[in-house]
Amino acid sequence: FSHEQEQIPGPLPGSGRVFVYTAKKLGVPILKASIRIENGTSEQGDPLYEIRASVDSLQLGFLFRMNNRFLSTVQAETCAPVRYVKEINQEGLLIGNKNYFQTFTFDFPNKKVVAERGEKKERQEIPLSSETHDPLSMFARWYLKEEIHPGQSIPMSIFDGVKLRQMVFYSKKEKVKSAMYGEVEAVCLESSTAFSTFGDKEGRIRIWYTADGKKTPILIELELPIGHIQFELESMEKS
Repeated sequence: FSHEQEQIPGPLPGSGRVFVYTAKKLGVPILKASIRIENGTSEQGDPLYEIRASVDSLQLGFLFRMNNRFLSTVQAETCAPVRYVKEINQEGLLIGNKNYFQTFTFDFPNKKVVAERGEKKERQEIPLSSETHDPLSMFARWYLKEEIHPGQSIPMSIFDGVKLRQMVFYSKKEKVKSAMYGEVEAVCLESSTAFSTFGDKEGRIRIWYTADGKKTPILIELELPIGHIQFELESMEKS
């Protein structure tokens, strides 16, 4: 992905952060992931955040190989999505073969998202509600904007590039162990969802944010058809 702007303004609060995660299965590292928050501007000069994510497989060979990239551009003030880009490159027995590039432009005044796919930029319009997020803008909204308290029920409309999904996240406070922080108090957000990567089969997602006011996303757990995968934060850097 390339930056559209030539002049980069001063950093927004929370920008310039890189979260690096490793996922293990039976103690063996199988996936490496990163989430990077950067700042940018729109063509009109409005401040934006860019949230970039990558997920790369490490070891499983014929079971699955994954080199996926995602980019969400959001309004800095609200974290409402402006554009969502998916570059999917994966294959294997567990996840099937997929190789495609898609761009989704959110048009909230007209209550639609415009999807463009491939070099031919085949267009498709999908209706959406006014409070819809893509997965990365959802992550950014909680980390950068929202106060998270235990005992909440948070309904959200999430467009993952395949379907518009109605989800409800439930929050609870608990102690969790982290290699980076030791045992800490964290607020867990949890919801059931269908995973498009696995043929829309039902699973669950859990994200733990530290309860120290910094809301550091220390653990991300996916309950998938192939089993539980937990991404543990191994480093947090400034980009």
